[in-house]
Amino acid sequence: MAPQQVSAVPAVAAGPAVAMVEVRSAGSAPADAVNPAAVEAMAEVGIDISAQTPKVLTVEAVQASDVVITMGCGDSCPVFPGKRYLDWKLDDPAGQGLEAVRPIRDQIEDRVRRLLDELTA
Repeated sequence: MAPQQVSAVPAVAAGPAVAMVEVRSAGSAPADAVNPAAVEAMAEVGIDISAQTPKVLTVEAVQASDVVITMGCGDSCPVFPGKRYLDWKLDDPAGQGLEAVRPIRDQIEDRVRRLLDELTA
């Protein structure tokens, strides 16, 4: 859920400067499908993630990134020198309903907007 939300927010969040940012979405132990409550929560703010599929985080994806955002993957996420890592501590939306997912969505949006502002300043 959360990786798909993170990758979707820049598409609507930061205006023209966002063209300078490429977002990849993956997880260390991805689910079989995107959380339906996450799909609904994102649709409420005009973002369609219904066609997204969870993907596994690869070494290649981390190596190609300047900033790696983790959400509690601990030792299962590859770590490489010279990369910037941010660990966003968020509630786990797995198995949660729409009421629980909304605040997580809002926290992700706020963090993504702040990071985009920083990266594109």
